[in-house]
Amino acid sequence: MTQPRTYLDYNASAPLRPEAREAMLAALDAAGNASSVHAEGRRARAIVDDARDAVAALVNARASEVIFTSGATESNTWALSAPWERIAFADVEHDSIRAPLAQLAAKRGAEIIRLPVSPDGAADIGSVAPAPNTLLVLQMANNETGALQDVAAAGRWATENGARVHTDAVQAPGRIAIDFAQLGAHTMSLSAHKIGGPKGVGALVIGAGVALDPIFAGGGQEQRRRAGTENVAAIAGFGAAAGAALDDLKNAPRVAALRDSLEAAVIAVTPQALVIGRDAPRLCNTSMIALPGSPAETAVIKLDLKGIAVSAGSACSSGKVGESHVLSAMGLSSEVARSAIRVSLGADTTEQDIAAFVAAWRDIHGGASLAA
Repeated sequence: MTQPRTYLDYNASAPLRPEAREAMLAALDAAGNASSVHAEGRRARAIVDDARDAVAALVNARASEVIFTSGATESNTWALSAPWERIAFADVEHDSIRAPLAQLAAKRGAEIIRLPVSPDGAADIGSVAPAPNTLLVLQMANNETGALQDVAAAGRWATENGARVHTDAVQAPGRIAIDFAQLGAHTMSLSAHKIGGPKGVGALVIGAGVALDPIFAGGGQEQRRRAGTENVAAIAGFGAAAGAALDDLKNAPRVAALRDSLEAAVIAVTPQALVIGRDAPRLCNTSMIALPGSPAETAVIKLDLKGIAVSAGSACSSGKVGESHVLSAMGLSSEVARSAIRVSLGADTTEQDIAAFVAAWRDIHGGASLAA
């Protein structure tokens, strides 16, 4: 008999929603090019426009501000590509921010400023001295710990100092309410597969009046900002997932309660375990649990063999499991960082899923804990 699986790795990728699947299958039957003026083209264009409206509604942006991309990595790279003289960021940012910044520093000589980070993962935006042509990069919610950053405060700082703010908001939709119009951010990255849409599609939300050179030259697609025939089916799935994710907000208290019950059970079984950022503002669905002396790679494999899917930090490192740069930036020891696993829940997570995780955790760690 096949062992039942419990999926608790939503921060890596959420399962495809039924709404997204249905929208994609319907869009695959739209034969026209969205740039064509005939009826078939207009049908494809309507699908893209409807999806753009849904993504805009998810973050309270104007539809005209939503530009579809291949995903958040492209969106982040695009936002960083303007000729900034200074870019400030914290080392808790995702590698899709850190890697492009390293290239910019090497190729263009941009000044890269590292923001200090508190033990809870909050970046100190006040440590940046005001200067022209500065971009402040601030992840809305950390993909590993779930820690929330004060993007609105960054927006106010930028307004006062003539700077710009880019926020990687990939983990936030459906878990916290997002109001792009009020945040004060100038650009914001989104990804479909984090909210139950297909992989390989995302968006860069570009505020009114923000000038960014087109990332691709060619045709006039995406307001002449990103050339190339639109991936209509993927965009349709993104739009459907965005509409469903907006409804997920009402489930956030239930998900938070499940997360809290999981953490309480883990501490009961292994009192020496640490929940990273437990008392800090964080996403309702994310638990980063460290058990010093128990390597994360071993824990992930043992849980997988018991039918539980979790991860050790980011899933964007070609399957590597190593010390988390996020936890290192927060000042945690190497022993703690190397033992931390991430458990991330979704709107469909059940009490039975939590019970399955706790049972597996007890089987793996309970004997050693009780013996100690």
